[in-house]
Amino acid sequence: MQSKKKQDKAGITALYCRLSRDDGVEGDSNSVANQKKLLKRFAKENGLSNTRYYVDDGYTGTNFERPGFQKMIEDIDLGYISTVIVKDLSRLGRRYDMVGYYMDTYFPDRDVRFIAVNDNIDSDEGESEIAPFKNVLNEFYARDISKKCRSSYRIRGSTGEPLAPPPYGYIKSPDNPKKWVIDPEAAQVVRDIFKMALEGKSNETIARILQERKVLIPMAYWQEKGIRKGGKVTQPNKYKWCKTTVTKILTQQEYCGDIINFKTYSKSYKNKKRYDNPKENWVIFKDVHEPIINRDDFELVQTLVVKTKRRAPKQENGEKNMFCDFLYCADCGSKLWYHTNTTNKEIHYFSCSNYKKDTRGNCETRHYIRADAIEQVVMLELRRLAKYLESHEEEFAKLLAEKTNADMLAEQKTLETELNRATARNKMLTSLFAKTYEDNVSGKLSDEMYMELSHKYEVERLELKTKIFEYKERLAKNSEMEQNKDDFLKAVRKFMDMDSLTAPMLRELIDHIDVYEKEGGKKNYTQRIVIYYRFVGYLELPTSEDENYKANTRKGVDVEYIPTVKSA
Repeated sequence: MQSKKKQDKAGITALYCRLSRDDGVEGDSNSVANQKKLLKRFAKENGLSNTRYYVDDGYTGTNFERPGFQKMIEDIDLGYISTVIVKDLSRLGRRYDMVGYYMDTYFPDRDVRFIAVNDNIDSDEGESEIAPFKNVLNEFYARDISKKCRSSYRIRGSTGEPLAPPPYGYIKSPDNPKKWVIDPEAAQVVRDIFKMALEGKSNETIARILQERKVLIPMAYWQEKGIRKGGKVTQPNKYKWCKTTVTKILTQQEYCGDIINFKTYSKSYKNKKRYDNPKENWVIFKDVHEPIINRDDFELVQTLVVKTKRRAPKQENGEKNMFCDFLYCADCGSKLWYHTNTTNKEIHYFSCSNYKKDTRGNCETRHYIRADAIEQVVMLELRRLAKYLESHEEEFAKLLAEKTNADMLAEQKTLETELNRATARNKMLTSLFAKTYEDNVSGKLSDEMYMELSHKYEVERLELKTKIFEYKERLAKNSEMEQNKDDFLKAVRKFMDMDSLTAPMLRELIDHIDVYEKEGGKKNYTQRIVIYYRFVGYLELPTSEDENYKANTRKGVDVEYIPTVKSA
């Protein structure tokens, strides 16, 4: 008498059905329902009882990590299955190597009978000579479908249709799923995140504030709203934001109203893993949908994201100084780091992050500067700037015009050179492609080499198309230099109404500040700083004899501010 396990093994007939989106083009004959009917009828007609269905609906044949297939394999390993029936070999899979492994090794080793109905293959009748050829053809089919899908994907992406689902803050339009519309509730959270970033808060701090406010993380929010999204919830606390999520939101250009396609790519139709695409291969379509974030604010945040890499200061050392990420060493170009004196916590200062005695760098001097001193000096310089604008508005406007015009001409010359070079290469590629085609038709070039070269030329042509578009766009932006001048004037006028310097105002006015090493003795010394403003860079304002200022930064320490013109 057989054991129950042996009876189970002898009695279970696995009816495996698979359908992918690509198989759908073949019509209703491959539908899961029809596969079930065919397999059930075949099993009944051939006396194979105790049937059980294993189904994978919507899974490609090149992927063998399908849940239904893996469940069937698990039951085979447990000894429950004696027979596997599929409609044809392509239902088992579309990879020659893997299908061959299961047919020639896996099933025989486990004494499992394998039947492919429409291909007339039954392992009980011996090896099939035609099976390897059918497996090769099935893989060719998968390869061909992959090429067609990639081509369709490329065409759709190149015409501005979004290839990725809308990011947090947007949803698909009910009227047109190819368009994105703002999700008011989530969009407000995005605006708050950018606002906090502009105020100088770190990503970790922003994440903590959102958690304290009990703002749902994106995945939890989508689930609560019934919006289907890929991926799984890995964070058990639905309010616990990660700084990586904040970083992703702060760097998504889509919030400016843009569509960005081809951010990722797959290396092969057999490998479904997505890899990051270099930015030069992205295709960007601007102002496609309604923006959540102003483009100028987004670009300013990007400079902060790039600059801010250090950890937050310890609580006992006070808040992060607003000049962090603005000060740079005038000699080596490294960033100045913010410190708190270990013996006197009230003293805060900056020093070169590349100083050889502090950080084993290669900068010869420390470039030490007190935080309160730099704040006083910058405040005085901005007041001088505002005073000059107020009393000499025409001269100030003329100064800005000369500055912006000089920068515009220099950039325009560089861009025109690069644009001409890219355009010439693009024309050459057209000629090369035509010659390659003629050589292939005449038999001078094999089909394989023709495909390889044409693919290479097409990839380069698409890259050049993107570059040419960017160059033309940047040239067009030169006409916006006048707007940059107006934005700077607006920021200076805003500063006139303020009694103190704030972090948002600092970010609105200043790009960076170069700090030079001190000159003179230990008590009486001079130190030069150079301020580079946003939009316009360094400005040389006329000086007068009565423009020296003194400020008491702390008891017994005075700072005298002497405006001078930067030497050539």
